[in-house]
Amino acid sequence: MDGSAVVQAEFAFRLIYGEAFAEPPYDETADDVAAFRRFPSQARKPAFRAALARGEDGEPVGMAYGHPLAADTGWWDELTEPVPEDVRREDGHRTFGLMELAVRGPWRGQGVARRLHATLLDGIQAERVLLNVHPGSEAAAAAYRAWGYRKVGEARPWGTGADLHDVLLLDLGSSGGVSANFSGGVGRWGSRP
Repeated sequence: MDGSAVVQAEFAFRLIYGEAFAEPPYDETADDVAAFRRFPSQARKPAFRAALARGEDGEPVGMAYGHPLAADTGWWDELTEPVPEDVRREDGHRTFGLMELAVRGPWRGQGVARRLHATLLDGIQAERVLLNVHPGSEAAAAAYRAWGYRKVGEARPWGTGADLHDVLLLDLGSSGGVSANFSGGVGRWGSRP
């Protein structure tokens, strides 16, 4: 889905977000979920893309979305330890930022997250994918590792009061792009990348 299609399906994304991130280790409140209103502005970013999974009855079951990081991104500035300039260099195409990946409870453990991840990354022209994951979400972190992500540092996203998150990077190779046939482990989701 591109940004305009996502805005039309905002209710489904909000439902999945609210349910998945209300659980531990996130314990987001109704006010936190209300902050999801920034979602439409994210959807307007260049090359924004999203994937939405629905059950047989049309019920929204999972989502994933992100966009390439801008040359002036502040993502690297949130790390607790500096990374080398050649790692943090961005040009608006080099790195795809995976902003959210979540699956509602009843549909976890069925490969939905893996398929959402593969669909979202299918055909992207980036060298790598970057995300944050809460270390308390052990199943999500394990799945990311099984999919080839490696930890490059730790960050406190959204400010100093935030929980410490692991920053993970997936190298796609110098040619960029990934196939929807990408496979990997399956975990329980409700993780914030």
